[in-house]
Parts: sequence; C-alpha cells; structure tokens
Amino acid sequence: MGQPPLAEWARGGAKHSIAMHDKEPASTRLRFGVFVADAQTGELTEQGKRIRLQEQPFQLLLMLLQKPGEVVTREELRTKLWPQTIVDFDHGLNKAISKIREALGDSSENPRFVETVARRGYRFLGAVAVGDEKRSEPSASDLSTTSASAILLAPPLVQGTRNFVWRLLGVGFAVAFATAASWALYHKIYSSPKTISSLAVLPLENLTGDASQDYLADGMTDELTTRLAQISTLRVISRTSAMTYKYVHRPLSEIVSALNVDAVVEGSVSRTGEQVHVNAQLIDARSDRHIWAESYNENTRDVLSLQSNVARAIAEQIRVTMKPQEQATLWKTQTLNPDAYQTYLKGRYFWNQRTRDGLQTAIDYFTRAVSIDPAFAEAYAGLADSYAVAGDWKYGVDSPQHAFVKATTAAAKALALDDTLGEAHASLAFALDLYAWDWQAAETEYKRAIKLNPNYATAHQWYSWHLIMMGRDTEAMVELNKALKLDPLSLIINADLADALCVAGRFDEAVEQSRKTLQMDPNFAVGHYELGQALAQKHMYDEAIAELQRSIALSARSLLFTANLGSVYALSGREEEAKKIIDDLQSRHDQHTSADAYIAMIYVGLGDHDAAMTWLTEAYEARFKASILLHPTFDPLRSDVRFQNLLQRIGLPTSKN
Repeated sequence: MGQPPLAEWARGGAKHSIAMHDKEPASTRLRFGVFVADAQTGELTEQGKRIRLQEQPFQLLLMLLQKPGEVVTREELRTKLWPQTIVDFDHGLNKAISKIREALGDSSENPRFVETVARRGYRFLGAVAVGDEKRSEPSASDLSTTSASAILLAPPLVQGTRNFVWRLLGVGFAVAFATAASWALYHKIYSSPKTISSLAVLPLENLTGDASQDYLADGMTDELTTRLAQISTLRVISRTSAMTYKYVHRPLSEIVSALNVDAVVEGSVSRTGEQVHVNAQLIDARSDRHIWAESYNENTRDVLSLQSNVARAIAEQIRVTMKPQEQATLWKTQTLNPDAYQTYLKGRYFWNQRTRDGLQTAIDYFTRAVSIDPAFAEAYAGLADSYAVAGDWKYGVDSPQHAFVKATTAAAKALALDDTLGEAHASLAFALDLYAWDWQAAETEYKRAIKLNPNYATAHQWYSWHLIMMGRDTEAMVELNKALKLDPLSLIINADLADALCVAGRFDEAVEQSRKTLQMDPNFAVGHYELGQALAQKHMYDEAIAELQRSIALSARSLLFTANLGSVYALSGREEEAKKIIDDLQSRHDQHTSADAYIAMIYVGLGDHDAAMTWLTEAYEARFKASILLHPTFDPLRSDVRFQNLLQRIGLPTSKN
C-alpha cells in the first residue's frame, strides 16, 4: 500500500522510510516504544539490552514493522518466510508469533504490538520510527520528537477525504494523540515499580535442539528458584508448580492467575561445547511490563557464578529487603568440578520426576557426583532427599531400616560440609520422623530448614504431618496451606491436604479436595486413593472401591492402596475378598515389611481386634510409618488399652483432637 499525498507532504522530502525509493539508502534501525529492531545486525534490543529472538521470528517481526497498521497476510508470510514449507506452515507461524510476543512482553488477548486478524494474518499496532540513534531511555523531548516523526510511518489516520484542510487537521490531532500516548507509555515504563513480593521462575527453554540437554535448562531453573527462595520477604513458587508450564504456552495472565504471583522470570539456555549461554528476563505480571533483561555467557565451570549473578540482578531489580545471612547465601559462589556438577543436575532432574525409577536413577547420579567430588555438599543433600523418600510407601524403593541409615548418613555428610542447606535439614527431619520416631530432634531440624529456606514447600509439607502426628492440627493446617501457597499445582501437596482433612474427620471437604486434585491429573494414583478412603468414611463403599481399584492399577499395585481396598471390602461385608488381600499382602511381606500395618488395617475392618494388634506389634518392630495410625480406619481401636500403649511407646498422643 502506497503512502497518501499528505504523508508525502508531511515527510518534507525525508529519505528515511520503510517503503524506500530504489536509489535511497534505508536506515536499518526501526524504533517502536522502548524497542529497536536492527535489520542489519538481526538484533532486537530493549533500552539497549539485547533480547534473544531467533532468526525466523525476527524476520517476521521486520515484515510487520515495515507495514505498521496494515494487515500482513498469512500468504505473504508464507511466501516470504516459509517458501519451501508444505505441511507445517501453521505450526511454524504460530510458534514464531508466540516467540515475538514473548520477547516484547505482549499477549494475544490484549495486544500492544502484534494483533491477530482472524483468518487473514497479523497487524502491527504501534507507531514505528526510523533512525540510527542509540538511546538507553527516552527523555521527554525525545518522546515528543518521536511522536511527531512516528506519524510518517504510522497507519494512515485520514482516509476517504480529499479535503486538504481536514487532512492537515488530521495530522495535528494525530501528533497530539501520539504525544499523549507516548507520555502515557513513558510513565508506564519508567515510573517507580510497585513492590514485588512474589514471583515464579518459569521453566527456562532448552535452545540446544537436543532433548538430552533438558537437564541443563531444568537444572538452571531449579537452582535459580532455590537461590531466590532463600529470601524470606519474597514468596517464590516452588519448582513443581512452575514446571507445569514446560512446553506449554499459556498467556501470561493465565499463568500468574494460577500461581498468584506479582512477577515471573523466564528465559532460555543453550550450550556450545563448554560455553553456556543464558537469557533471562523479569516481567511485572500485573502490567505485563519487562522490568529487566540480560544475557550471560559462561564456561561450564562458572555456571554457579552465573546463577548467582542472575539471582542477584533479579533481587536488585525488585528492590527486595534481605537479611545479611540471606544476602550472603545469594551472593555465595563456589568452584565445582564441572563433571560433578553436570552429574548432580542430572540427579536433580530424575529426583524431580518423583517416580520409583526416577528415584533409583537419581541415587545413581548423586552417588556418582560425590565420588567425583567428595566435598560436594549439594550432591550429598540430593542423596539424603532420595533416600529419605525411598523407604516411604509411595515409592517402596528401599526398606525403612535401610532408607533411614542411608538418609541420615547422607544428610549428616551434607551438613558437615555446609550447614546452611535447608533441604538437607528437611531430609534429616523427615528421616527422624519417619523411621527414628525422634520427634523432638525432627522438629528442631524442620524449624532450621524453614528458617534457612522459607520458600521450600516440601519442608512446610513434611512439617505439617509432623504437627498432625503431635496432635497440633491447627498449626499443621497453617503449614500445609503455606506449602500449597508456595506450590499450588503440586499434586502430592494437594493430595496431602485431602489426607489431612480425612484425618481431621472433615470427609466432605476431603472428597472435594481429592476431586480438585484429580482435575489437575486424572491419572494421579494418590488422588484416587485419597478420594477412595474419604468416600469409604462416608459409607459410599461402591464408589470407594472403584476409586481404590483405579489407584491400584495406576500405581503398579501399591501395598497401601491394596490394603485400603481390603479394608473397604471388609467394611462393606465382602469378607472373602478382604481375606484374599490379606493373603496377598502376607505373600509379599518378605519384600515389604511395612505390610504388617496394612494387614492390621484390614483386620480392623473385619472386626478382629486381636489379630489387628498382633500385626501392629510386628509393625512396631519393623519401624513402620506411624502416621497411618491417625487415620479413621483405626478409630475402632482407639479405646483399646493395647492400642493406647502402642501409641505411648511410639511417642504419639493417645487421643485425637
């Protein structure tokens, strides 16, 4: 589309234009808002700072900038940028537009720059100016100048009339409007930011093109989250919830609503040989405004230093208040054997999968990391984490006795090397709770873990169950809600809340919470188990049996889920089926000593209290997970003196609140 006569008159013979005459030299720098796109260098910058944008999205952006206000059709884009593509044009175009919007902090719902024109193409909404000036930020005079010159490249504002006077008035109004809009933009961008008290580190994108390098991007995400989580005045969303958005492109407004945060950190990681390149940016979620962006290039040996630099820059940008100890932790850097660190990141990658196979693989990697570098405290903490849950009923990787020894040994080694590792204190506390029944020591370690890392959701989660076991239900719900606030999309924390509600006798709420958990993942075995046990307490046995059968199928025959099914069979009068499950659990007893308490559970349902107490005595000798005794399934035994004596020996309250 050609420029109208009025634009030619207003240009006054200027030579800088997107639609240039063949013989006129063109400027390569296109300015819009606080951004500059340089066609010659292929760089997009914001206030002088480079923003990473791949070649094809950048070329697409240039095409839009060359026709501000006009629709650039999908066919034009296909012909220019995807001439050889036959079957995957739509996917490529959508991904490129998504990358542009990410780079500009734009959204499809409320576009400031790139507007989708349904079934036709895309339109660039902002005013575009051409110039070679390099500016870090505009002054008031710059803005007014830019506003006047921007009209040369802005969409035609006066069309369909031949009257010169009206056209001239149109220019005046356009200049005034553009000036006012620029001032509004200036104040939006450069006015003092509101306090940021919560943020999420979204999964850094792996740009290597090699899925085997995912551990590097995920590891960087994890470590950056951990560093920022040290700040007590800042609520940092846990990795589990943030990683929900890996490979999932959602509007920023949707993400911040689900996570309930003021800001997000996003970026990418790539690697060439021994060089690691990281792009990171901080975005104010409330205004969809880029606060800060930076690129880093480091050798793999200096990755920890890089993470510290990124975390420190973010802390400075959000003007968060830090205690001296938190500052020291955030600023701390250490030199590690690069092979040990890469191996450690792989261990964390598999640990975070929270599966039986993932735990076993994580243990292998952490063991290898400490063999490479025996002074690597974080790797020992990873081992402690892995062993601590390896003996838990959810995974059954190891026996409780072996898991306790290994977890406490690894945690002690980690803390001997670095006593400031909150995760290691939490793992030690969990082992002391789960296997040693040393309640006082466990509480001390939980409090230490939370003090060192107030944003560690798992510490709050595990501590809540410690408090439930101690009969301190009100405090427990506070801790569990803290965990949920830090990790709102965590399936296991959501399921634990349903479990706690069931223990408290709030069965309707437990059912509702279980259904909410299953909405997030219909194939989450623990969610079906929690729903099944809550329905059983409401005497909805058929529905409970269906849910428990589903949980067993999804969990590869979990002993706990199977025992609960046997208990419901017994309560619903299906005694023969209940006894068959007892026989099955007895046949698996040698491999799983925790089966003792589960067999006792079924005998309670059958009304055979003597047999139940016999099996509970066996469970006591095997150091079973004592929290099972808090469940309503064992309520018929609570008045039994033998049961009360058992609780006393374990160190638990003899009556429920």
